[in-house]
Amino acid sequence: MDYSFILYLLAVILVLAGIAGIVLPALPGVPLVFAGLLAAAWAEGFTRIGWPTLLVLGVLTVISIVVDVLSTTLGAQKLGASRLAMVGSLVGTVVGLFFMPLGLFIGPFAGALLGEYLHGRHLGKATKVGIGTWLGIVLGVALKLGLAMAMLGVFAVAWFM
Repeated sequence: MDYSFILYLLAVILVLAGIAGIVLPALPGVPLVFAGLLAAAWAEGFTRIGWPTLLVLGVLTVISIVVDVLSTTLGAQKLGASRLAMVGSLVGTVVGLFFMPLGLFIGPFAGALLGEYLHGRHLGKATKVGIGTWLGIVLGVALKLGLAMAMLGVFAVAWFM
């Protein structure tokens, strides 16, 4: 029995879920894109996509994970965010998922702002921390989206060359 159709279907589902996961923090975006591309390479027996291409895709995936971790943290820490602000940002992100699509934008900001305000009781600093956290998240999403598109580009070039 030929399983290539199932693997191609799985690849498409994983890539689409991965692209959605770049915006939705509940899903591991770029790693899912990598898994989908790996499934597509497997479906054709790794004849078009070999280990050099998979290595490049793997490195881009690792870079995206580093970007994911650092973008929010650095955005908040640059402005002196407290640990409570960081926790608030995470909670705000999770709560924001229930109020899509605006919740994804407002949740992390509101959570960081509230956490910082509870920590220090200074609304001006809390607002700056909230904005810094939000900007870090937006920058991280943009970078991860760029990395995912680069992965798709590398895959397409290797597939058709």
